[in-house]
Amino acid sequence: MTGAAVYLLLGLCLLVAIVLPQVTRRIALSPPMVLVALGMLIGLLPLPEGVSLDPEANRTLVTHVTEFTVLVSLMGVGLAIDRTLDLRSWRSWRTWSPVWRLLGVTMPLTILGVALLGWWVAGLAPAVALLLGAVLAPTDPVLASDVQVGEPLTEDIDHDEEDRGPLEDDDIRFSLTAEAGLNDGLAFPFVHLALLLLAGGFTLLDAGEWVGWYVLGKIVLGVGVGLAAGWLLGRQAFRARTDSLRLAEHGEPLLALAALLTAYGAAELVGGYGFLAIFACAMRLRASERDHSYQRAMHGVVERLERLMTLMVLLALGMAMTHGLLEHLDWRGVVVALALVLVVRPLAGYAGLSVLARDPERDGGLDPGERVAVAFFGVRGVGSLFYLAYATSHEHVPDESWLWSTVAFTVIVSVLLHGVTATPAMARLDARRGTPVS
Repeated sequence: MTGAAVYLLLGLCLLVAIVLPQVTRRIALSPPMVLVALGMLIGLLPLPEGVSLDPEANRTLVTHVTEFTVLVSLMGVGLAIDRTLDLRSWRSWRTWSPVWRLLGVTMPLTILGVALLGWWVAGLAPAVALLLGAVLAPTDPVLASDVQVGEPLTEDIDHDEEDRGPLEDDDIRFSLTAEAGLNDGLAFPFVHLALLLLAGGFTLLDAGEWVGWYVLGKIVLGVGVGLAAGWLLGRQAFRARTDSLRLAEHGEPLLALAALLTAYGAAELVGGYGFLAIFACAMRLRASERDHSYQRAMHGVVERLERLMTLMVLLALGMAMTHGLLEHLDWRGVVVALALVLVVRPLAGYAGLSVLARDPERDGGLDPGERVAVAFFGVRGVGSLFYLAYATSHEHVPDESWLWSTVAFTVIVSVLLHGVTATPAMARLDARRGTPVS
């Protein structure tokens, strides 16, 4: 394949990525499904000499590409969420009730369920089984756009217009969006625990260090750095004393990318979780001037970059599938993947949302049908690929080839199943609530 052919192919693929969201909006076919299929077709072509799609041979590249894709997506979902979170208001915290349940109950139960499957069904060592659970537990902010909130509501949008569709801040889309924004960072402690166990010699002292540093310390640092960065950048963008520094007045949306990189870099530099820092930064930046049209401008530039990164990752995933990525998949991996998507996540999600459930008539309350929807649409995606690449880059992981095949298959199952069901399911729920469908 010549260089000119590569440019032509990339241009055509980018054109497809731009057109797909419009074409697939009203049908049970999601853009990720088409992009993976397109990647598989491209994978049938001969690869340039010296190019390998084996993730084990490209751990560093896979780590950085998937990492940046998740970072961009986290910034986007943080800017898109319209519901406020006032840390001083108990009422505000309660409107986020389904999110706390999904993070505090559903995610640990999912990690435990997948770890048990990995140990009991797949015969993995306990540490590897725990790593598999941690890798597959987070829902994905990248591939879940069909079940997430749309662009932010700001002053330049008629809040009473009829054709709002996913702009509506309903509890289903809000819950899935906020969960995806937070649980990528909150899965990190369990990945680190698996790595500590794989390193050997795990003692009671190590357990204390894990709780004190990896669970508490790094979370606090990540959130704190993110909030501070969001406050400083928001103040500069909207309230700077010098007119030339008030970027909101000039409509320069690249501040979103500056905020993303600054928050992530600062948090990682001091040892905090950068994923949490980005989401916290985006939420705080949005809160600086919630209704300003500049919020939509920033979200727009992040959304376009996210679309480009998603295109690259899904095409590469599809191509890798035709070049041996699923070579080590066996019945054990198929059972783990199907059990996670069809049993473990739905049951763990419904359990977390149903215990002492909030009144459905209030913000943050879900009726039984809405709980089923939130529990079912736990999309797996790019975040899982990142965590596995990260883990295998930091420690020798037994059964690595099998893990790559199983995680990739799980992502494909989620892309297909959730991609086919998301549009009709959300349309039905919107119709039941009386929300106009876009």
